[in-house]
Amino acid sequence: MRSRLNLLVNLVGPGLRPRQYIQQCPEATSFPLNHRRHISAYGYTQAKALVYPKHGSPADVLALHTHSISPPHSKLLTLRTLAAPLNPADINQIQGTYPTAPPFTSAIGTAQPHAVPGNEACFEVLSAGSACKDVSKGDWVIPRRTGLGTWRTHIQVEEDKVTKVDNNGLKAEQVATVSVNPVTAYRMLKDFTKLEEGDWFIQNGANSGVGRAALQLGKMWGLKSICIVRKREGAEGEALKREMQELGATVVVSDEEVMEKGFGERVKEWTNGGRERLGLGLNCVGGDAGMAMAKALDAGGTMITYGAMSRSPMRVGAGMLIFKDLRFVGFWVSRWGDRVPEEKKQTIDEILGLIREGKFKDVPMVEVPWSWETKKEELLDAIQGTLDGFRKGKGIFKFGDT
Repeated sequence: MRSRLNLLVNLVGPGLRPRQYIQQCPEATSFPLNHRRHISAYGYTQAKALVYPKHGSPADVLALHTHSISPPHSKLLTLRTLAAPLNPADINQIQGTYPTAPPFTSAIGTAQPHAVPGNEACFEVLSAGSACKDVSKGDWVIPRRTGLGTWRTHIQVEEDKVTKVDNNGLKAEQVATVSVNPVTAYRMLKDFTKLEEGDWFIQNGANSGVGRAALQLGKMWGLKSICIVRKREGAEGEALKREMQELGATVVVSDEEVMEKGFGERVKEWTNGGRERLGLGLNCVGGDAGMAMAKALDAGGTMITYGAMSRSPMRVGAGMLIFKDLRFVGFWVSRWGDRVPEEKKQTIDEILGLIREGKFKDVPMVEVPWSWETKKEELLDAIQGTLDGFRKGKGIFKFGDT
């Protein structure tokens, strides 16, 4: 290998930078993978990223791109990805059906502008420019805002694009998944209506990432909850019910039960004849199922919609507005976090503190290993699993030897 390194050093002329030479003469850099994937002879970090040149189905548009990252200077950081989850919103961005999307650029040397998907991740700082003040080598950081493009082995960004986190007592996958689902649950329970200890909230999609977080936080804050899950038969249904109760659910019902005529009377029975307030609904389903849940709310209650899994519109009856004075609002954690990044950081720090203390359980995860040798097809299979929903937990890229 040394002879090849010497050849590259000798051939690079004064008017040709190493990166330019590598692009023009790739055969000169054909070193064994186990020697060239981290740092090249010129201090360049070798990286891979999933990229797409246009919106479409992930299987049709995603490619695995290899590129080099120069040593950081000034306020730049070179980061190694430790873990990055696969969220439905990430898939929607690739498809072009999400309100925001990462930019299409040629910043990582693609022949035409490409975007890198992914919004959440936990990174380790490999090196920092001389002007970086708050972050140094070995620190863990997460994206400060959405759209960073996290499905890659390494990235170079300015220091103000990431937020440092205290990794003491934490795993990378816990840090990587904190900024969307747990923060969504936290803010919805805190920001829209004042819930006192002993009050109730009702939620559908209760076994989702947000739902599980809401159960745990609600239990810590003395709240009671009615949790709606999709109907499952026999032992599977009983196991899920027990799991929801262990997380903090007071009552667990199926989506079919909510649609039944006598559901309102059952709610009244659970809430001590209606004397205990049911003032908040958390809706990620929408459609008729969402409206059936809204009918259970007390007068003056608030229904927060943060998802639309059914992809069906909600038809609000006039009586809900006139006689019950219900309030229907939406919450999009990405917009909230981009608007108040410091408050987002405070929320993240509080949740990470709960995780560190063993008071907040992880959402079930399915790790997808990503090393330097991982093939594009293996990554696409994992992404398709998120798209299809055939998985026992949240998919997450877990980066190994990259």
